Order: sequence, then structure tokens, then C-alpha cells
Amino acid sequence: MNTVFIGGSRDVTRFNEVVRIRLQAILDAGLWVFVGDANGADKAAQRWFAVRAYSKITVFHSSEEPRNNLGRWQTRRIVPKSKKKDFFFHAAKDLAMAEQADYGFMLWDGVSKGTLNNILNLLERRKKVVVYLSPAQECITLRQIDDVIPLLSNCPKEALEEFEAKIDLGSRILPHQAKLNLV
Repeated sequence: MNTVFIGGSRDVTRFNEVVRIRLQAILDAGLWVFVGDANGADKAAQRWFAVRAYSKITVFHSSEEPRNNLGRWQTRRIVPKSKKKDFFFHAAKDLAMAEQADYGFMLWDGVSKGTLNNILNLLERRKKVVVYLSPAQECITLRQIDDVIPLLSNCPKEALEEFEAKIDLGSRILPHQAKLNLV
């Protein structure tokens, strides 16, 4: 069974033709979809698949019940180590999806640390990721950690500092630290 982890930024709530074509290709290929329960890209993807009555969906969540499950699909609860509902609480389910999926399709606004964390989690597990970069309105295929560098080169310094603080960006892409001015 081929599986794709679809996720993205909370600011990505509507899909243009570029994203809809990619989602339709996933549906046409009959891939199993792993999606989170957050508002934003997760909820928008759920809405897109629910309208089409697509059944090959698993909604991952960290809370007792999913925040969103628009198609009433099967769910998988990932119990995080921490009970505090913060970044790391929800990142636990994302890590599980990255570990279990074969591929990733991430919808990134260029500043979401959670989406960047998902991209890195997939790449660290040698899984291909198609990233829809919403500011450029284009898809970019990433196959290895080095492929992330061009995406990060356009990020504001404040975003890079936040990435470093929350997701340990520097150590994850250590050979390229100097290029990102993180040293």
C-alpha cells in the first residue's frame, strides 16, 4: 500500500489549481492518505477529499479526539510524551505520519515551523517530499536534506531563528549552516 502524508501551514486554507491537480493525482492513484487534524492545510485537505467521498484516509491526532475529521474517516491517536498542548504535543502525530508514510506532500507558507519540521522528518527518513510553496505558487520536489537550502534562503532571519529554536534546524542541516547565517 502506497501512502502519502499530506500536511501544511495553518495559513494555507484554500487550494489553487496547482494543489488541486496534485490532490487529484493522489486520488487517481488510489494512494492511502495520512492527514492531521489541525485547522489550515489539514482541514482544507480533509474538505477536498470529503467532497469527493474518498475513503482511503487516516486522520492522525494527539488529543483524545481529533479536532477535525470532516469525512468521518478512521483515526489514529498518537499519545505524546508531554500533556502540555504545545508545538511538541502536536508534532508527535506528525512524526508518526512521517515515519509511516512513503511520500510527503507539504503545503508550506515559507514560515511555518511545523511544516518545515515535517519536511525535514520525511527527508531524514529518505522519503521524497513535494512541497507546494504558497508564496511562489509552485511545487518543488525534495529528495534529500540539501534540497531544503534553496527554500530556506528566502526566509526572513526571524523565521530562521525561530526554526533553530523550535526544531533545531542548524544541527539537522549542519553542513549548510553557514549558508543560512545560523552560526
